[in-house]
Amino acid sequence: MTTAVVTGAGVVSPNGLGADAFWAATLRGDHAVKPMDRYDTTRFGCRLAAEVRDFEAARHLPSRLIPQTDRMTQFALAASDWAIADAALDTTDLARTDLGVVTAGGAGGFDFGQRELQKLWGEGPDHVSAYMSFAWFYAVNTGQISIKHDLRGPTGVLVAEQAGGIDAIAHARRALRGGAAVVLTGGMDSSLCPYGMAARIAGGRLSTRDDPDRAFLPFDPDSDGHVPGEGGAILVVEDERRARERGATIHGEIAGHGSTFDPPPHSGRPSNLGRAVELALDDAGLGVDDIGVVFADADGSPESDRAEADALVRLFGPRGVPVTAPKTMIGRLCSGGAPLDVVLALRALREGVIPPTIKVTPGHAVDLVRDRPRPFTGTAALVLARGHNGFNSALVLRGPGKDH
Repeated sequence: MTTAVVTGAGVVSPNGLGADAFWAATLRGDHAVKPMDRYDTTRFGCRLAAEVRDFEAARHLPSRLIPQTDRMTQFALAASDWAIADAALDTTDLARTDLGVVTAGGAGGFDFGQRELQKLWGEGPDHVSAYMSFAWFYAVNTGQISIKHDLRGPTGVLVAEQAGGIDAIAHARRALRGGAAVVLTGGMDSSLCPYGMAARIAGGRLSTRDDPDRAFLPFDPDSDGHVPGEGGAILVVEDERRARERGATIHGEIAGHGSTFDPPPHSGRPSNLGRAVELALDDAGLGVDDIGVVFADADGSPESDRAEADALVRLFGPRGVPVTAPKTMIGRLCSGGAPLDVVLALRALREGVIPPTIKVTPGHAVDLVRDRPRPFTGTAALVLARGHNGFNSALVLRGPGKDH
């Protein structure tokens, strides 16, 4: 059976552009949650976010693409370039139909959509961009990446909020097993414009605090919801044998995946997150004792955190495995969050160090890696992601030195 490995990663994160910068910033505990300054937030109930402040589209993209694309797509296109460069991937010897792209989308191009709606009502329909027909769409990142790199093989988009970032990677592995040679995958989101923030605030899940140090506290008794962020990661995934034949650096293996759906709210039935973990472990052929670290979903709402902590305690025992949530530094990035956790998990396995969770004092029986990195010797990691309205996904990763 095809073994899917990651050979390249491109990262756009609020605390670093590029995988190396992101990893270093995360180990340092660089906190990117700050008051938003793109517009007047006085009337908004949430005024904090983790913004990508050092990305200039004109430095990374052809000028012709900038008026066609939303901010999230500009992130995705740049990250796909960086991922391909990181993988040292030359596709000229491959059929274009053997090259695919599968991404996750959650919010779509809110920023682009808001600008065009303002033009419609302020200046008239003749001033609305023709690119509005697709730039707002949650599937546009897949389309634009496939066009830019001439990828004509399996394509798709997964929409499951935070969980979609894991499901897209799993679908990329499925495409490899179906015959594709290389698949670009991951997730990218950006909806911090007034239109996007109004929609997120209406969902009732954001923190309303103004202190960046106290606004996003997953697993903490003082939790108050989460802080939004923007960005994500694009990965190059290919068959291990092909990667080794071409001399590629292998970051790690996508070993197992599981996804489930929760019962309706207020049904009295428990979350199925634990079942997703069990499915992922079975798929990887591993047991709970093989997992050296868990990258938690860490929603920041008391109910979701309790359900996740309960699932971890049931599976691993009280404080039975190191747990970390570096997203406390960068907020929740919707479909982009889990791919960033995958990048961190693969680097943690390679470097033997777990990045920290900052600002949190846990109130659950989980062994949270707090405030500073922790050395470890594990060979497998578990990444969890939960999407609003009941999506649960789990991904098991193995380090590059693991024998198969």
